[in-house]
Amino acid sequence: MPTHLLISILLALTLVSGCSSVGGQKDYSDRASIMPKSVPDWSDDVSLGSATHLTEIISSQELQSLVFEALDNNPGLQKTLLALKQSQAQLRQKHGDRYPELNAGFSASKSEDSNTQYAGTLTLNWQLDLWRQIEDGISAVEQSLFRQQATYQAARDTLAAETMSSWLSLVSQKRSLVIEQQRLNTLEKNEEVILQRYQRGLGTLDDLDSARSSTFSTRASLRELEQSIRQGELALNSLLGRVTDDQYQVPDQYPIVEQPLTDLPEQTLARRPDLQAAWHAISAAESDARVAYKDLLPRIDIQATIEDISNSPGNALLNDPVWTLLGQLTAPIFQGGKLKAAAEIADLESAIQYQDYRETLLTAVEEVRNALAREQELSERQSYIQQALEKQRLTSSRYEDRYRAGNATILELLNVQGQTYDLETQLDTLTFNRLDNHITLALALGLGVTE
Repeated sequence: MPTHLLISILLALTLVSGCSSVGGQKDYSDRASIMPKSVPDWSDDVSLGSATHLTEIISSQELQSLVFEALDNNPGLQKTLLALKQSQAQLRQKHGDRYPELNAGFSASKSEDSNTQYAGTLTLNWQLDLWRQIEDGISAVEQSLFRQQATYQAARDTLAAETMSSWLSLVSQKRSLVIEQQRLNTLEKNEEVILQRYQRGLGTLDDLDSARSSTFSTRASLRELEQSIRQGELALNSLLGRVTDDQYQVPDQYPIVEQPLTDLPEQTLARRPDLQAAWHAISAAESDARVAYKDLLPRIDIQATIEDISNSPGNALLNDPVWTLLGQLTAPIFQGGKLKAAAEIADLESAIQYQDYRETLLTAVEEVRNALAREQELSERQSYIQQALEKQRLTSSRYEDRYRAGNATILELLNVQGQTYDLETQLDTLTFNRLDNHITLALALGLGVTE
């Protein structure tokens, strides 16, 4: 068999084999796009809110300024932004593969008994993108950039939510401090009443010891709360990127916190930047897989060269240049299975990214449903504790009168008063948890910060 005929047959077989391999890829990105449509509607028991962005949840100018300070100064977020800029530069770099490469060369040589000779060359190299392999490579980098953009948006949203929760926690802790201070004031008044009764012969020193024990315990709780507030301020400083030892004047009452808008699952999940990042990861892996499969196909490279040799450096390439044009067709015949293994690895990476997307979707659905269920549970508990506190305050007032009349012991009075303040603390904690859950729900629903 003639050599040229054998080569033609091998090239044809390589082409057919490569094309069949390229056509065998699975459409993981299309599968992932359909998955959110199959998620059932969220619970109908939860009322729809009105806030469409995370920063609309809490109406506080002070908090708004803190959130945007964190977005500007937080080092972790800035690092994510720099990674995004790296991805943008990598895409610009990859776009260069579309164009020919032009290189210039200059050399000088001298032999014995001869003049110095100078050679100048211009070489142009260009790969013809027959199978759109270069475009697939660019597409992979583009999808990686989109993934990094979504990752950056997710980091912004998370940081904003953490800043809002940290600030709201300071409000809650300072309110708890006020409640404990009121408890301490009541206990100190009890000591005065007990001492007056003892001086009139109506009580014992045991009553005074019991009251003072409760007082010291409350003072310890106050000290613990003060330290907790300080730690919360330091944590907020870290989120804001501050190295100063700042303290914060937060309001005495909770701000107005809006309920986030609850859309249909498909709309909600489409807004989640972590899901967007996961989908773009699949697309990037699929583009890389197409590139790997197309490495099995033949490629055509063109090289054009202009060369001139002269006795003068200034005349190189200007005197009488010689040009050459080379077209080269190469096709992989045998490489020990490396190319097919690389294509299989790339295809498996697409499958891995698809499973990552599924896992992210399941986590997103779980977060939304948990936040919605917690909203309803906290609302009901808050209502019950409010009713219990109203009844307990009446009971506490009656026991104070009974103690002054000598119809109740100091231990009974202290027990009733302690239960009253415990309920106040419990109600305040539930209020904070419910408001904080609004932030959690907004983040789960993909209601991020505005640009």
